[in-house]
Amino acid sequence: MNTVSLLSLNWQAHSRMNRKPLILLLTIAVLGCSTAPRYGGKGAPNKSRKASSKVKGHRRIQTGMSSYYAEDFHGKVTANGETYDMYGLTAAHKTLPLNTLVRVTNLDNKKSIILRINDRGPYAKGRILDCSYGAAVKLGFVGIGTAKVKIEIIEIGDDKYMKRKE
Repeated sequence: MNTVSLLSLNWQAHSRMNRKPLILLLTIAVLGCSTAPRYGGKGAPNKSRKASSKVKGHRRIQTGMSSYYAEDFHGKVTANGETYDMYGLTAAHKTLPLNTLVRVTNLDNKKSIILRINDRGPYAKGRILDCSYGAAVKLGFVGIGTAKVKIEIIEIGDDKYMKRKE
């Protein structure tokens, strides 16, 4: 064999060896980009609790005025039995099942967060939601006191009262 043939064979063998790690890396990269399920454990999430256009007599999207409550209720028991944390991301709604997850958007500044309904209220006329102080800070209406909001139901809650440890 001449020198050119030997160099050609050597190059072909070398390029085949370099392909294997490259193919392996590409395979790992493609598989690593797949999406993970939202919930761990066995099976898919419970689809029956997802929000449809109307959920057990509740409109999936509601708009109206929201206010917030803070120091006067901090540390007191909420409607679902947990202790109210004014810095938490929770809210009070008159009729949505307790522990329902909602996306609340301040329609004036477009800030949006996800809150859990853990209390009943508001009791002021013309309001549809009472946010915790922490939620009002993130939504940007603490200084004003109220804001026009859009409430979108993400997941209906179990409406269960949490047993308190005394």
